[in-house]
Amino acid sequence: MEEHISREAALELLKKYNKEPFHLHHALTVEAVMRWYAKQLGYADEEDFWGLVGLLHDIDFEMYPEEHCIKAPELLREAGVGEQMIHAICSHAYGMHVDIKPEHIMEKVLFATDELTGLVGAVALMRPSKSVQDMELKSLKKKYKVKAFAAGCSREVIEKGAEMLGWPLDEVLQKTLDAMKDSEAKVEKESASLQS
Repeated sequence: MEEHISREAALELLKKYNKEPFHLHHALTVEAVMRWYAKQLGYADEEDFWGLVGLLHDIDFEMYPEEHCIKAPELLREAGVGEQMIHAICSHAYGMHVDIKPEHIMEKVLFATDELTGLVGAVALMRPSKSVQDMELKSLKKKYKVKAFAAGCSREVIEKGAEMLGWPLDEVLQKTLDAMKDSEAKVEKESASLQS
């Protein structure tokens, strides 16, 4: 897989168009989750590509919410990002803002986990520990079923993603929770340094 941007350059690009701590934290979380999945699914040699797609997936969301993944190709091309990465990034808005269908397993993973990381993060904030470390699947599923909880995290998109992957919903929930447990400390540390 092509890769035309270093992680350092990708972080600079992210910070150029994203100032909100929440968006920066979300980008780092999705990057870490994508890297975890790359290793788990046998794509360790493509881990950087998967991670950068995760890091840059919402590049245009903060400044151009109405043009999400419509404005992104322009911003990414200007920074020298390759077409394969642009396609992967924009495919996560399939059926919402664009008609770029997720085809590669990596694109399907991004589609399924983007909204889910937000939901898991919201559940973590409700816990005394404010962490995913002591979260179990049953707690996550309980909150998942409450449609009013973290209503901005589309259950429909998460379920459509699981369907694309051909995995039961519980598997997507558990794997993403595991990925977030694995990377939580690193994400928190880097997120804090980005905001200082």
